[in-house]
Amino acid sequence: MLKQYKYDGSEAINLKKAPTSPKDMKKHKEELIAKTAANQLQIQQLQDKLYADGREGLIILIQARDAAGKDGTIKHVMSGVNPQGVDVYSFKSPSHEELAHDFLWRFNKALPERGKIAIFNRSYYEDVLIVKVRELWKKYKLPERLLNADIITRRYKQISQFEDYLYDNGYRIVKIYLNVSAETQKKRFMERIERPEKNWKFSEADLSERGLWDEYTEAYEDMINATSTEHNPWYVIPADKKWYARFLVSEAILNALEKIDPKYPTLSKDQIDKLHVYKEALESEKPSREENTFEASAVEIRAAGGSVVKDKDVQTSLETQNS
Repeated sequence: MLKQYKYDGSEAINLKKAPTSPKDMKKHKEELIAKTAANQLQIQQLQDKLYADGREGLIILIQARDAAGKDGTIKHVMSGVNPQGVDVYSFKSPSHEELAHDFLWRFNKALPERGKIAIFNRSYYEDVLIVKVRELWKKYKLPERLLNADIITRRYKQISQFEDYLYDNGYRIVKIYLNVSAETQKKRFMERIERPEKNWKFSEADLSERGLWDEYTEAYEDMINATSTEHNPWYVIPADKKWYARFLVSEAILNALEKIDPKYPTLSKDQIDKLHVYKEALESEKPSREENTFEASAVEIRAAGGSVVKDKDVQTSLETQNS
């Protein structure tokens, strides 16, 4: 099911014809919701292995128009994962310091350690979207030789090279575009206006960007066609039905983790043999009359730097393992 929404550069996308809602899938809604929950469990298990393995990192990159459901999708699909192994970045308009550097600078700083997952809520692709549509590049403090319309084309190339570089250095990127329709966006905007608890989500900027719907459609289409590759494809996900979008996003993330195939580190024979000594040390502890304490075993005392050895068998076992 996911394959029909994947673009790896082998064919171009016509975004105006790309689906924003599932066809004939309503009858499978409960089944797919259950499958999403099952995917979440598998994602949690694989994330734990990814963190322990520490050989490869994962970047989940989500782009979308306003009200397409980025935040909700992230919250829902990634619920239950170990927060210690996940970093979430929501990129806003660049600061003065960030504008004084190359456009990838602030994203380089956010790259996860191998073994971790980073979620980019918007990303460097904003630099070929709003920057292109609003022609913000014309105000950039750059050499005159760079201030021309080719700046966007150059950035497509730079982004693709950057993503290839990351792939060659142990990172995989899941690139997701949540494709919402104009009608659904309008309904969600109206809901934000009419429901007091959602008023804070709406801003005047939402309307100003909506007024450039066609221009953004063209920008997204050019972006996807220019940066879809075999190793770093785009997933153009229908986003009108949240339950369907969340299922597909969970499939894309699970697919990436399965390709990584992380495994828990294996111990050497020497390390495994020592585990028996450590187990014996814990079993040799004696209860204490004092609450919440115990009398440490000889091995524990030695490990802590002490010199008292009472259990000859444990001492002999330890010396054997250390020899």
